[in-house]
Amino acid sequence: MRTKQNSVNATMSVSPSLRIVVVNTVIQTEDELHEDAQAQLARSRALRIGLLQAGYNIIAVIPGDMYMSERVAQLQPDMIIIDAESDSRDVLEHMVMVTRDAPRPIVLFTEDGNQSNMAAAMEAGVSAYVVAGLQSDRIKPVLDVAMARFNADQKLRSELSDTKAKLVERKTIERAKGLLMERHQLSENEAYQRMRKQAMEKNLKLVDLAQRMLDVADLLGG
Repeated sequence: MRTKQNSVNATMSVSPSLRIVVVNTVIQTEDELHEDAQAQLARSRALRIGLLQAGYNIIAVIPGDMYMSERVAQLQPDMIIIDAESDSRDVLEHMVMVTRDAPRPIVLFTEDGNQSNMAAAMEAGVSAYVVAGLQSDRIKPVLDVAMARFNADQKLRSELSDTKAKLVERKTIERAKGLLMERHQLSENEAYQRMRKQAMEKNLKLVDLAQRMLDVADLLGG
């Protein structure tokens, strides 16, 4: 039992070999009297120290500028960490766009504790939203949770996609079956068995045969 539990924990844990890109939107400043700026810089240092101490593979630290999306697309990281100032909406929007076709976990470290901004970020696809008070030794647990949440979300999306695809396939088969029943005065079972036999003879999936039947019917005008 213990061996099995250890295996589960290892699967959910973030591997230090993951290729991580850090997007840095924090503007460096020499104004030591600016508390917000100093807090942001302290968080940035803690973030990098935590990543390095945990042995993560930081393949690049890039600025949150207009070329950010192109850089991420070229680097193809396994995880994106956004080290953000209070207003990170533009950066987040770009990250969501660049990961739309190639989903990957996004972890956002920020000083912005606004609840509406946090909710918007999570809704947009951020796997973890960490506000202030960052300690280096918290980095790995945060990334573990982010990866687990990302994997759970991806599994759910995949299941929903499969369900929708199966529903579309079922409707296609039903339409083709109805066509056979109408044209050849067949019962529902007879139409289904005829389609199944033809699909086997032609080495086609039933849904593919059904779609071909509907395409031919459309070409013939009914």
